[in-house]
Amino acid sequence: MKRLDRIDQVDKKGRLRAVIESPQGSRHKLKYDPADGGFAISRTFPAGMSMPFDFGFFPRTKAADGDPLDVLVLMDGPSHPGVTVPVRLLGVIEALQSEPGKDTCRNDRLVAVAEGSTERGDLRKLSDLDDGLLTQVEAFFETYDRLAGREFRPVGRRGRRVARKLLDKSTRAS
Repeated sequence: MKRLDRIDQVDKKGRLRAVIESPQGSRHKLKYDPADGGFAISRTFPAGMSMPFDFGFFPRTKAADGDPLDVLVLMDGPSHPGVTVPVRLLGVIEALQSEPGKDTCRNDRLVAVAEGSTERGDLRKLSDLDDGLLTQVEAFFETYDRLAGREFRPVGRRGRRVARKLLDKSTRAS
């Protein structure tokens, strides 16, 4: 079986696909381990905190933080770890991440919608989302990192063209 981080980034129909690590509603942050092809719990959130949407990565990418490029996938409900989802990019939440003793680096979050979504299928760009929802997503990541002893600082929201350029750049870097 092919490793999930090395599968084709585009499916047979020409659609981008994301690999889900942590499903919406999960209190566990899962991380794919390419060495054994499985998933491990990297963190457990405190009571009352859970993933706001499915969270994963784009295969064959390497982001500025050294990990595969992160993507938040809006769907009609949670999926499962290891599922690949055909997605359409909406935009990106640009962010800086820092932790004691390390350099500050970019740790952007691409935002996409599942191609098969019936509830969110009309979304075409980041500005189609309610600003309050994006603010809550940013607050989730700020809290998530603060609890891990890091700082996550959103610095901008950009559209799908910038998101696509970031995806292309991280694909070349992998």
